[in-house]
Amino acid sequence: MPTAKPDSIKPDLISVVLSTYNQPAWLEKVLWGYSVQQHRRFEIVLADDGSRVTTSEMVKRLRDQTGMTIKHVWHADDGFRKSTILNRALEAVAGSYVLFSDGDCIPRSDFVAQHYAALEPERFLSGGYYKLPMELSQRITADDIRSGRAFSLGWLRRNGLPPSHRWLRLVSGRASTLLNRITPTRPTWNGNNSSGWTADVIAAGGYDERMRYGGQDRELGERLENAGVRGKHVRFQTVVLHLDHGRGYANEEDLNRNLSIRRETVSTGRQRTSHGLSSKAA
Repeated sequence: MPTAKPDSIKPDLISVVLSTYNQPAWLEKVLWGYSVQQHRRFEIVLADDGSRVTTSEMVKRLRDQTGMTIKHVWHADDGFRKSTILNRALEAVAGSYVLFSDGDCIPRSDFVAQHYAALEPERFLSGGYYKLPMELSQRITADDIRSGRAFSLGWLRRNGLPPSHRWLRLVSGRASTLLNRITPTRPTWNGNNSSGWTADVIAAGGYDERMRYGGQDRELGERLENAGVRGKHVRFQTVVLHLDHGRGYANEEDLNRNLSIRRETVSTGRQRTSHGLSSKAA
């Protein structure tokens, strides 16, 4: 796990950290997306919150078929402990730059390349996603992903994507750069599509392990901002298709506790959590 900032402005290796839990079919589609990335100098580190053996079997098969470097970091299933397993995965990364996404978010072929092109010192990148309905999520095949047609707005519309102003998130080229510049929302650390220097994330303590579902990614970004690491929008450049799924793990108690922690982080200017990575990692 790199703890020092590199001398070069561009990293030699990007570590892509993907969270997952008992969704091997979705994760397989995501891994096929990474198998055709234009930028090749990356590794994948899976943060597995206790999936059954079907996930590890699929990962081994995809590793053999694609030749990608895939590290599978796993802990036993003991409820929603995503923040904890993300920190264990962070401890396993080899890259000086880390890109976080989810095992249900299929990346477009230029996804890693766009993050690489946009990265800067003392900044983190804030991306977004385009959520698909369940029927379309199930319909997309590995060939649709590898060929790139799954990211064609025309193909998506023909296969059931409903009309939405969010179609703008599927554009590419100069239009996406302009849209990033004029977007009115504040850049935030989004666990499905954000990246930053590994040393900055480690200095912040990684994810706060007190936090369960709801805003734990945003809170990490707020600590980064407190430390002077500013967010930068890449939401229209870095495209991922979010496959549909339920969220049975969400509950009001966790959401309220997380909101309280976030308010404290903002009001106190906290830069590092004492409930994340060990102090030895800083």
